[in-house]
Amino acid sequence: MLEVQELAVNYRGVLGLEAVSFAIAPGQLVGVIGPNGAGKSTLIKAMLGLIPLSHGIVRYCTCPLCQQLERVAYVPQRSQIDWDYPISVWNVVMMARTRRLGWFRSPGRATREIVRAALERVDMLRFRHRRIGELSGGQQQRVFLARALAQQAEIFLFDEPFTGVDKPTEAILFEVFGELKRQGKILLVSSHDWGDSLNQVDRLLLLNQRLIADGRPDQVMTPDNIHRAYCGTLAPAYPSDVESPFFC
Repeated sequence: MLEVQELAVNYRGVLGLEAVSFAIAPGQLVGVIGPNGAGKSTLIKAMLGLIPLSHGIVRYCTCPLCQQLERVAYVPQRSQIDWDYPISVWNVVMMARTRRLGWFRSPGRATREIVRAALERVDMLRFRHRRIGELSGGQQQRVFLARALAQQAEIFLFDEPFTGVDKPTEAILFEVFGELKRQGKILLVSSHDWGDSLNQVDRLLLLNQRLIADGRPDQVMTPDNIHRAYCGTLAPAYPSDVESPFFC
């Protein structure tokens, strides 16, 4: 069980999150929705220890999540990745295995097969020698999905994975999400606009600095809850820096 308890983020007097609590069981796909500046990205970064907490704790299997990040695959927003970084598609995915291999060990046959299988799953193996910056937005997102798969993690956190992608890529994302659910993985996926895809999540968290509602999409997206989330006063968005695309 992934447990988030009373999570709060405050930066120089600016509210990021206030007393957010929820739990996710293995085999669940949980969506996060809310207006821009609501704290969706802040929530994921705070869970990973990428930004400091002012209060609260995140646990997985009763231990702090920040002490077991090798169990987590994180795909950040595309806007936070330096796409000019000179690295090939193959090496982006291979870096998912670096934590286990160590920086100075050459990958063996089994590791190369894991990377190959991940790229094949997202239909990107034929682009393995391309630089990541030469790809389309949808292709780039597929590569980072492959990287997450290659980590063979237990928890998958996706921040706005549908932004700037085409319909085939969106379909692959949901196919992979379904496969991961059946494998008993934990998935948390944020998006400011789910469109017609809300019925594909098991639970939905409606967020605007505070957790407005948590439940099935039809229970959460009521007129009253939508008004509370989207028509209330928003605090300024928590500042975020460009992140390394190679967080493991």
